[in-house]
Amino acid sequence: MTFYLEMKNFVLGHGAINNSYLDRFTSGDLTDADLREFATEFYNFARFFPQILVSQLVNTEDEKVADELTKVLYSELGDGHTHHRHELLYRDFLRSIGIDVHWAMSRPMLPSTRAYIEGMEQLYSDGNHAKALGASFGLENMAITMWDHLIPGLMYLKTARYPHMDLTYFTFHRQLESTHEDAMEHAVAAVQSTTNAGMSDQEKHDFRDGVNAVLGYLESFWMGLERRGSPDREPHEIHHHAA
Repeated sequence: MTFYLEMKNFVLGHGAINNSYLDRFTSGDLTDADLREFATEFYNFARFFPQILVSQLVNTEDEKVADELTKVLYSELGDGHTHHRHELLYRDFLRSIGIDVHWAMSRPMLPSTRAYIEGMEQLYSDGNHAKALGASFGLENMAITMWDHLIPGLMYLKTARYPHMDLTYFTFHRQLESTHEDAMEHAVAAVQSTTNAGMSDQEKHDFRDGVNAVLGYLESFWMGLERRGSPDREPHEIHHHAA
């Protein structure tokens, strides 16, 4: 098995995308309060991710790797179409379920969310480039599975209680994600081809550390939301429909 496939299989088996919160989310088993909590906390990822990508890009020495990171960043910013900027699409989602954007931006993050955002920024800007690339690889390769958990749950909620919910941010990301995975595959290939021997054992070790660290932060993010959920939740207990 190649190192790339070994790492991809590790990502797909991780608790970051295999956990009780996402299992519950997929079925739409969320109260209105749960949905509001998710939407607000996940917004922090949507709005800070371009900044995190820039911190990695400006600290990347390998120009081929930088090329692939630039593609991901350009995609996040709308591929030249400002109305496709991903954070802007997320604002449409917030408004469609009755959440004020200013409130979402100014509300203090949960500690687990802050740890996720700050942890990602530290990993992506790490001077150890193999570790930083591993973090990026981990995030991009879990994404399709994550969207495949989130979208069915949101579609259920849209049908059941939120008819005006705008899912463009989520469906648009799902369509794009294979290109982000391809960018990471090319980036890893670029590092492997830097020398005839490919990545050294130390670089592979550091890469794995980056993958594991970013997925650990993400798993903690979901578990932070899981702990916030009411232990006696009833999915349809509140019905404040968005206008």
